[in-house]
Amino acid sequence: MEIPVYLFAGFLDSGKTSFILESVMDPEFLADEKTLLIVCEEGECEYDEKKLLKNGVLLKMVESEEDFTEEFLAGCQAEYMPEKVLIEYNGMWRMEKIFGIHLPKKWEIVQVITTVDASTFSLYLNNMRSLVMEQFQDADLVIFNRCDENTPLASYRRSVKAINSRAQVYMENADGSEPSPDESLPFDLSQDVIELEDIDFGIWYVDVMEEPQKYNGKTIHMRVQVYKNSRLPSNSFVPGRFAMTCCADDIRFIGPLCMATPTIEPKIKRLKKSQWIDLTAKIKLEYAPLYKGEGPVLYAERIEAAEAAEEDVVYFN
Repeated sequence: MEIPVYLFAGFLDSGKTSFILESVMDPEFLADEKTLLIVCEEGECEYDEKKLLKNGVLLKMVESEEDFTEEFLAGCQAEYMPEKVLIEYNGMWRMEKIFGIHLPKKWEIVQVITTVDASTFSLYLNNMRSLVMEQFQDADLVIFNRCDENTPLASYRRSVKAINSRAQVYMENADGSEPSPDESLPFDLSQDVIELEDIDFGIWYVDVMEEPQKYNGKTIHMRVQVYKNSRLPSNSFVPGRFAMTCCADDIRFIGPLCMATPTIEPKIKRLKKSQWIDLTAKIKLEYAPLYKGEGPVLYAERIEAAEAAEEDVVYFN
């Protein structure tokens, strides 16, 4: 029988401890299973070891990163024989450490939860972007707490989705309530043709890949680069941009599939890789092997050569 491991990531005072306490006080979550809580950093909110024990939760503190080893975890398994494990990870440790370590036999990470203090997120993003984005990479759930009326909810959500499209993103106000959705986009979906500015490509791409149904049947006009390879049909290409996901060392090309309409097919076949074009296309939600399911497929209606955009790289906020 597998022993489920729940990994809690996030910087110091991001709300990890509070979220864990809520979880371990929930009888449904514990399900009368012997639970081991491994804590890798101490924040303002502290654990009451006696209260944890009453709920069947054993507490084990880790003094330093050097102590967090395979031998240490194996010792935890031998000493406590847990049926469930919770790890409050240190926000300054690289995530590759926990994912690269050999866990004890039968231990399996079943959920990764990252907590974020919305009031300091921009500061961390500007100064430690790589470390922040690493915490999103494998998260199943990202919780932005301490939101207020000034929090750019949509922008923060896109920052997560750009790195990890499958992650669930939840926003919470300081009083625990859920803020009103902020679905503001820097382009107008109500127009006959969506005019996409160069700097907004990353925002549009995240949105169209996550909610392609709201773009079904719409027409878009944008300046993009061409990506082609032998695995794509000859009458197709990927119109997109190079985007920075976490740092200067992590730049990748992003874009949806684009197919040719009959009149445009000769032009598509003549397109060169990395060529800049002015593209007008209709978006349809349909099955495509590239997506291994349904996704947004563009059908080119007009293609013209274009000058390169002023910025080589796009972002997601």
